[in-house]
Amino acid sequence: MMPRIAYCSPVNPAASGISDYSEDLLPYLAQYADITLFVDDGLHPTNPLLHQYLTIQPLRKLEHFVRRGAFDAIVYHMGNSPVHARIWQSAQRIPGVVVLHDFVLHHFMLWYAANVQRDVQRYVTMMRTRYGDEGWHVAQLMIRSRFSAAAFSFPCNEDVLAAAQAVIGHSRHILDRVAAIRPDLPRGLVPMGIPLPPLIDRNEARQRLGIPLDRPLLASFGHINAWKRIEPMLRALALLHREGIDAHCVLVGSVSPNYDLDSLIRRLGLQTAVTVTGYVPRTQFEYYVAAADICFNLRYPTAGETSASLLRLLGAGKPTLVSAVDAFCELPPDVAAQVDVDGSEIDLIVAYCRRLLSDRPLAAALGARAREYVATEHTLPSAAQAMIRFLADVYGWPPPRLIHPQPLWDPTPVCEPEPVETPVPTTTAPTQPSLLVQSAARAAAEIGLTEHDIDALRSVAVRINELTA
Repeated sequence: MMPRIAYCSPVNPAASGISDYSEDLLPYLAQYADITLFVDDGLHPTNPLLHQYLTIQPLRKLEHFVRRGAFDAIVYHMGNSPVHARIWQSAQRIPGVVVLHDFVLHHFMLWYAANVQRDVQRYVTMMRTRYGDEGWHVAQLMIRSRFSAAAFSFPCNEDVLAAAQAVIGHSRHILDRVAAIRPDLPRGLVPMGIPLPPLIDRNEARQRLGIPLDRPLLASFGHINAWKRIEPMLRALALLHREGIDAHCVLVGSVSPNYDLDSLIRRLGLQTAVTVTGYVPRTQFEYYVAAADICFNLRYPTAGETSASLLRLLGAGKPTLVSAVDAFCELPPDVAAQVDVDGSEIDLIVAYCRRLLSDRPLAAALGARAREYVATEHTLPSAAQAMIRFLADVYGWPPPRLIHPQPLWDPTPVCEPEPVETPVPTTTAPTQPSLLVQSAARAAAEIGLTEHDIDALRSVAVRINELTA
């Protein structure tokens, strides 16, 4: 008999990398199980294939179905983002297996206390009870929008782990940290699977983007904030210029309002050497990856995550620099160039860039090995197989068998060419918002909200209007 799984996850249009993750994985996982997808009340998935092949229900109905014995397993996807609020509400009432995408859930729990429980002092009390005076001090900073890297030292995930029947992680790093808190909790290592990105010719991509064919190009991708190590990267770029290496840097992604990127670029004298694109659609994103000579996926501190964006860079066959911390240390040494986050960080970035830009065969070999690694170790079939095997162990099912010989659908998007827009200038002069709006914007950015989190931002705007009316 085919196992029945209640699969609780954000999907598009919920703006989260976990939405993309689930939409990629589901057609493969559904080869082994009858899956009902549970989503936020009021969310209407934009992927028509989800409607065609799966039963979709609102999360408010999960308890009703569970009481009727409709499922053999419940899977909850948890990450450090407001889009998981209703999933967390359900997980507290109905135990299940938690896929823990981020070990640190601090920013989510702060947001949850303020916006769902509407009692931020519950967060403050939790921080003091669980972490003592140091936790209380950090909580006082956080509720005053004085966000600090120290927040990453207080994961605030203990309640999630206490409610879980078992935990799935994408790295040994995250599972080892879970074991330190709940050594009795069953843990399963499931590789993050991604569709192998298309190979796009570098010169074709540059022609479409209007980038000179012969200029060295460095690129960083994703939401831009202090934790993405943008300053060390740009300082390294300035040093390369002093050495006579006329490299350009493109930063592809939205910019946190709490991060003064414009001032940093001006201080370093890099106004003509840095392009900030803002958010770009997927096809244009892939063209920027293809156009780059070296890609960057630096971050510290981290929430303990496995980066899907990093796997996409590696899968595209690009030589990539990563921070030598947490789950990123599990990458083989011949797959990515690892950068320490100590006093040698900038010197290492310079040295790697100098070598990779001057030795094109070496850069090509590193990129080829990176693509091979993703193509063998991070496939969607292997991810689905590992997840269903772990669920079978947890719930005592017979060994899983393939019911559908092929994935229910092909998750690889059909990328139609899109017009390439001129990147936004690196400096702007917007109208200065009120102090309340600035504070709210900083808070939203630091918990991971972007301009695409429409529902959450609408809620914030309503609260601001109530306070200023």
